[in-house]
Amino acid sequence: MKVLHFDVTVIGAGPAGLAAALSAADEGAEVLLIEREARLGGILKQCIHDGFGLVRFGEKLSGPEYAHRFIEQLPKTNITISTLTFVSKIDRQADDFTITLVSKDGISEIFTKSLVLACGCRERTSRQIGIHGHHSAGIFTAGTAQYYTNVLGKMPTKRCVILGSGDIGLIMARRLTLEGAKVVGVYEAKPTASGLMRNIYQCLEDFNIPLYTSKTVTRVFGEGRLCAVEVSDVDEYMTPIPGTQKVIECDALILSVGLIPENELAESIGLPMDPQTKGPVTDQNSMSMAGGVFCCGNALHVNDLVDYVSESGEAAGRAAARYLPKERTFAKMKADDSFLYVVPQMLSITELTAPVTVYFRSKTERGKTRLTVTVDGREIYKKAYSQLRPPEMERIEIDFKGMRIMPGSNIYFALTEVD
Repeated sequence: MKVLHFDVTVIGAGPAGLAAALSAADEGAEVLLIEREARLGGILKQCIHDGFGLVRFGEKLSGPEYAHRFIEQLPKTNITISTLTFVSKIDRQADDFTITLVSKDGISEIFTKSLVLACGCRERTSRQIGIHGHHSAGIFTAGTAQYYTNVLGKMPTKRCVILGSGDIGLIMARRLTLEGAKVVGVYEAKPTASGLMRNIYQCLEDFNIPLYTSKTVTRVFGEGRLCAVEVSDVDEYMTPIPGTQKVIECDALILSVGLIPENELAESIGLPMDPQTKGPVTDQNSMSMAGGVFCCGNALHVNDLVDYVSESGEAAGRAAARYLPKERTFAKMKADDSFLYVVPQMLSITELTAPVTVYFRSKTERGKTRLTVTVDGREIYKKAYSQLRPPEMERIEIDFKGMRIMPGSNIYFALTEVD
């Protein structure tokens, strides 16, 4: 069995993993980058639409172009890349980690000082949302439909219904329309759309694709191949209303009903998880509650802009390269019930050397709103927003240095309406 030693091991070579590996290498670390697919880039490989890189590069790039900006830097570094490689086990031994890998070359064992989990996220399926009927051919997640269309060059549908108004679903509504398919409509169980406003305008309104809110698919029909779906109105609790059913003929149902961080590895090593984000609890350096284990990108929380995924990866990789085992003390970051989540969830008091980047989402759509942050009742930060939407993640920076934060201090985030 081959045995190798590294300073930092990054699992996942999507936008977060690429950024983490490069930033760790910039710090002088010996880095291993592990990817289960044959090519680097993660989901970006199939995202041929533009809109990536506006924040980071100030220009519109396609997904492959954005990924290439990072991939082309790899030959200039000493990063070891292992593709078609799967992590089967992670063990901790004293201050190091032992990782068992399976690849085309067989089984190997890696010893690493720190570990970055950049495993991305996966799509929810029809089984996870409880649609009745035979689950025959013709039911796709939006990402699968995107792969068929953009990578394989195969049309998965001629007439389809899209359930869920997440960004991938909106983008595929436009993509399939451009390829000649008929998109009957996009159906959303919530009272408002779940995607970015720019995608609602550019993907639906510009192509006259209808969006129906407070409606969901309750049943599918067809034995060998899907031939129709049943759509029902839902109440304020998103429960189908009897007597409102309508059958729509189609040959495909495309699901854009949410993303779930890929955290089987995080759970296997016992990391505390945040029930709101479905990712590990971390501090401002992206380090989990287990010293030496870092998490970034969509494995930490689902982002709506790849630019922030890369930012998260860079921070995690840099911190992983600088990691030295030591005891940490924390103050907890808490939020009122107007938030979906706030990340990071913990503040490592001994490492308040730079402003802390905080990401959050509001729970509901809001008009003029003020964000306030207090430490033990003392207001330390405030910001006004003209509006907040759950699909649009917000990013702020707070300098906690000199704020007299003690172990157990109450750092509280609140949103209030502004007249």
